[in-house]
Amino acid sequence: MSGDRELRPGPLRRWRHAGRAVLVEYDGPVLSVTHLADGIARIRLAPTGAFAPRRPWSATPPDDAFDPVPVTVDADADGVRVSSGRLTVHAARAGARVTVRDRDGTVLLTDGPDGGPAWRAGGGATWTRHMPRDENYVGFGERTGLLDQRGRRLTCWCTDRYEFQGPGVDELYQAIPCYLAVAASGRCHGVYLHNTYRSAMDLTAERDQRLVMSVDGGELDWYVLAGPDPADVVGRFTALTGRMPLPPRWALGYQQARWGYASADRIRSVAADLRRHGVPADVLYLDIDHQDRYRTFTWDPERFPDPAGLAAELGAEGFKLAAVVDVGVSREPDAGYDVFDEGHRKGYFLTEGGDLLLRHVWPGLCAFPDFASAAVRQWWGGWYATLLDRGMRGVVNDMNEPAMHDLPMDHPDSGRVEPPPDTPHDEDATHAEVHNVYALLENAATDAALLQARPDERILRLTRAGGAGIQRYAAVWTGDNGSHWEHLEMSLPQLMNLGLSGVAFAGADIGGFFGDCGPELLARWFQLGCCYPLARNHCARGHADQEPWVWGPEILDACRAAVRQRYRLLPHLYTLLADAAQTGAPVLRPLLYHYPADPLARLRADQALLGRDLMVAPVLRPGVTARAVYFPAGTWHDTRSGEVHAGGRAALVSAVLTEGLPLFARGGGVIASGPVGQHTDELPLDPLTLDIYPDKSGRADGELYEDDGTSLAYTRGAWARTRYAYRDGTLTARRSGRFAVPPRRVEIRLHDPDGTRHTHLREATTDWTVTP
Repeated sequence: MSGDRELRPGPLRRWRHAGRAVLVEYDGPVLSVTHLADGIARIRLAPTGAFAPRRPWSATPPDDAFDPVPVTVDADADGVRVSSGRLTVHAARAGARVTVRDRDGTVLLTDGPDGGPAWRAGGGATWTRHMPRDENYVGFGERTGLLDQRGRRLTCWCTDRYEFQGPGVDELYQAIPCYLAVAASGRCHGVYLHNTYRSAMDLTAERDQRLVMSVDGGELDWYVLAGPDPADVVGRFTALTGRMPLPPRWALGYQQARWGYASADRIRSVAADLRRHGVPADVLYLDIDHQDRYRTFTWDPERFPDPAGLAAELGAEGFKLAAVVDVGVSREPDAGYDVFDEGHRKGYFLTEGGDLLLRHVWPGLCAFPDFASAAVRQWWGGWYATLLDRGMRGVVNDMNEPAMHDLPMDHPDSGRVEPPPDTPHDEDATHAEVHNVYALLENAATDAALLQARPDERILRLTRAGGAGIQRYAAVWTGDNGSHWEHLEMSLPQLMNLGLSGVAFAGADIGGFFGDCGPELLARWFQLGCCYPLARNHCARGHADQEPWVWGPEILDACRAAVRQRYRLLPHLYTLLADAAQTGAPVLRPLLYHYPADPLARLRADQALLGRDLMVAPVLRPGVTARAVYFPAGTWHDTRSGEVHAGGRAALVSAVLTEGLPLFARGGGVIASGPVGQHTDELPLDPLTLDIYPDKSGRADGELYEDDGTSLAYTRGAWARTRYAYRDGTLTARRSGRFAVPPRRVEIRLHDPDGTRHTHLREATTDWTVTP
């Protein structure tokens, strides 16, 4: 912000309706309150009284896209109250200070007597509100550290954090300015700051109990999302910013990548070793090694002479190939490089001072597309068809923050730089406004192009950078982590916070990207990483190999067992992804998602839930053979030993490496699993295994989602969802949807509360009587 003085709204003058909004006027500044849906309110401040027009890259729909909801307005000596359904927004008589209450009058958030909005004439603005001592704050997109972010100042600015280190790192690749506030009672609400400029959430003022949102430009524009449960908040946030499409089912399989698989023969060798060692796998990645002199959308004619043939050859073995795309386009005038020549001729690249904006990336000096332009997005998207035509079934949008350096990448003094903030973009915007949506717009272009090129095929799309709503277009990985125990531990809350921020399909690089991963760390990372929504082993050139077999038989056995367990649980994982596509619910969830009022569960960052019914308690330190596990309310079955644990307390459980991941099933759940093949399409779901874990009342419930796994027919109703209910010794199945489930056997395993297991095999039908 500039050094000019801070300005605040004066006294309230009047209020009036303006379409869906209620405008509260403060002698120049205007506060806008709009109830968009039950439990979603939008609050904006225009210091001059004129609100900014909607941008085409807005993560939220236009206000008039929502069905109108009934609104009542009351004015009194204290200010103006705008109420609808679950929320009441109160605008104070002075300062445009806001208090939001829920339906029963409980205060969800308040600015307090000295808070509210403020701005500077030279640019930048803040909004200060009360930060109660009993609230915890989670979400905030991609973050390092533990689950709760209270006590930190968090910047939202997409950043190429090359080889990021430690829990104190601030901005990373994803910039998603949203959070969930969870009170000690378990009551939850959310806030989403709808602004693409550099912004920050400052939660450091513990003594003064002040939370400050700040923006470097644009409007103070934010949404309040009602609870009372975390699931309600996440559901409302993803209703605003969009929900993920279902990926292909094979994308849930294990994925092997490396920057350094430098030839087609090397890829063949890795594929052969995966099959020879019996490690199930579905996806292999071609990093920038496949490109001709690191030029995007090209192929090295010597090292990868026949990519289509390679894809077909490996496809016969059950592998899909995914290729990396970088946004930096090598500047090579008159060299026959069509991507640069065409983009330059059409004026599609960013400029500075009238000339191309050029910075160093892997090929050397590069130009960068202006994704704020619809024409540029359409042009860029068209190049992805060249990858599909060569057999690729996945694309990886990398280096798209955008990442760039001031000197050649291999220069010892090379440093990260960014486009100047005043770099012009289409739509009369500058880079200061576009930076945080640059990757989002690239992924929107990718999504549109892939749908056009393959209108009924699901293509795996993966991105490093993004912003609010990125889940609509791509899965996410957390970037350049390191081969450190601390990064293994940090990956769990990092992915859980991403899930709370709408990004359900995400993963961290198993084994770590930079550094040399030792044997025990590799095995423990496989055990946890095979529970990530996206399970990909990835490392950098110049570091030790970290394929599952590199450390000998014992580590191979542990890694292979972890992958096989993932494949066994694919029916459960695919059902969770279908839930995410339908409701926005995370796949990997913190315990607070289902137990927000439990003080021992609320901040736990070293355990997670895979849906409602499975809990993982990974080992995150070397040399550990037992670990403390906290069990929330109910009963929990150790899936390895059958031991049953009562909820509401912690217990020490065995965590010997060779026993596998400590994994617990909730009493009251029915969990679907299947046979283990070498890839997802090798074996049909026959037999389907249903593990029944009755609760204390003898009941259990569960669901199984199915479709063809590859096409978009599910969007047209070709899906099946089977709901299982276990009551009084009978398991009943009720199916909806139009997908034709093939005939199969069903293995039913009843787990008694004392840990005893009884197994029965039945033909598929609608109900079974289960007796010990």
